[in-house]
Amino acid sequence: MSGDRDVDLIVLGAGMAGVTAANKAAQQGWRVAIVDRLPYGGTCALRGCDPKKILRRGAEIVDAARLLRGRGIDEAGLGINWADLMRHKEGFTGPMPQGIEDRLVHNGVLTLHGPARFTGPGYVDIDGDEYHGSHALVATGSRPRPLDFPGHEHLVDSTVFLDLEVLPSRIVFVGGGYISFEFAHIAARAGSVPIIIDRQERPLKGFDPDLVDRLVARGDEAGVQVLAATAVTAVERSGTGWRVGVERSGRREWIEADLVVHGAGRVPDLEPLELAAAGVESSPHGVTVHPHLQSITNPAVYAAGDAAATEGMPLTPVAVAEGKVAASNMVKAAAQVPDYTGIPTVVFTIPELARVGLLEDQARQLGVDVDVRFTDTSAWYSNYRVGEHTAAVKILIDRAHDRIVGAHLLGPEYAELVNIIGLAMKLGLTTRQVKSMTAAYPTVGSDLGSLL
Repeated sequence: MSGDRDVDLIVLGAGMAGVTAANKAAQQGWRVAIVDRLPYGGTCALRGCDPKKILRRGAEIVDAARLLRGRGIDEAGLGINWADLMRHKEGFTGPMPQGIEDRLVHNGVLTLHGPARFTGPGYVDIDGDEYHGSHALVATGSRPRPLDFPGHEHLVDSTVFLDLEVLPSRIVFVGGGYISFEFAHIAARAGSVPIIIDRQERPLKGFDPDLVDRLVARGDEAGVQVLAATAVTAVERSGTGWRVGVERSGRREWIEADLVVHGAGRVPDLEPLELAAAGVESSPHGVTVHPHLQSITNPAVYAAGDAAATEGMPLTPVAVAEGKVAASNMVKAAAQVPDYTGIPTVVFTIPELARVGLLEDQARQLGVDVDVRFTDTSAWYSNYRVGEHTAAVKILIDRAHDRIVGAHLLGPEYAELVNIIGLAMKLGLTTRQVKSMTAAYPTVGSDLGSLL
C-alpha cells in the first residue's frame, strides 16, 4: 500500500465532529485522512442550522414589523422575496465546503471525496481505492428517519426545502419535531400555508409541555396549523400537487398540498459503512461506544456526533465537543469523557423555545426537591418593547443545593438567555451567585435575576 494511503487516522464524515477531530489530530502531528461523499461541512453548515437561521431572519423581520403594527410601524408592503433570501443564504453556504477543505489541507489533512466503507479492521475502501488507518473515527452524521406509509418516497427532506427556488403555497410537514416547527414558522411568515402533522398527542416532546402549548397557540396566530394525534396514512399525486391521507380520532380525510416535507426525525447514517467488516457494533442509536467514545468491540475505532450512541443530544456543539474529545483520546491514548452538563437546545421558531437541563417530570422522578419558578414574561419590559405577547420562563431549582437543574424559556432572544443559565449549571453556581451578577440594562439578560 502506498504511503499516502497509510495513515494514523481515517475520519469518515466531514461534518462538524469529523472536521474538528481531523484538524485537532493533524495539529498534534498525526497523519490524517478525511472523506465524505457530500460537500464538506455536514448538515449544520450546509443543510441545517446555519442556512435555516439565515432564512429565519427574513421571517423575524416580517413578524417583528407585524407585532409593532399600530405602535409606530406601518408594515404595508413588507414581505419576503424568497428568491433573494435564498441567494443571501447561498452567499454563506456556497463558499463553505471549499473553505473547510482549505483549512484541513493547511493543517496537513489528506482530503478525500466519495463513498467509503470498511473492508476489514483498519481498512477503508474509498471510491475504489483502499486506505489503511491505525485508527478510525465514525462521524457520518444522520439522515431522515425511514417512513413506511404508501407514498413516503414523495416527501422531500430538509436539504431540498433549504434549496427551494420558489416557496409553495401549501406545505405539509410530517412530524412534530424541531425541523417541522422551524420551517413552518419561516414558511408562514413568507406567505405559505403550513400544516404540521404529528402522530403524538403533544409535539416537541423534548420540551416543556406548558411552553409548547403556548408556542403552538402563538404559531396558530401566525398561520401555522398543528394537527396532533394524527397519523399520515398515504401520500398521493393530485393534479400538480399532492394529497396527504391522515387519520385522527378514528376518521380519515385528505389534505391537499403543493409540497410534503419530512420532519419526522433523523437516524444515524451508518448503513453504507459496512461496520460489521471492521467488527464495529452499532444500534439504531449509532455506533456503540464507551463513555470516552471508543467502540466497545473495536478499540481502534471511535465515533462522535450523531453517528455515536452517547448521552449527548444531536446538536452541533455536542458534535464539536465529542470530536475534540475523541481526537484527544486517540492521540494521547486517554479515556476522557465528554461533559454534557449545561448544554442548551433551542427550537428556532418565532419566538424561540429553549431548554437546558431536566424537564419538570424528570426532576421529580429523580427525587429532586424541586422548586418550580414559573413566570409569564409577556408583559415584561423586554417583551413589551418588541410587541411580543407570548413569553414565559420556567426555572427548576434544587432546594437542597440552591442550584438550577433545568430551565425552559419561550420568548424573543431567550436563546441567548439560556446560554447564561447553561454556564451557571456547568459551573455549579447557586441562584444567589447568579443573582449577584450586575447586568447591562435594559437587556434580556438583565431579566435573569428577577426570574430567579
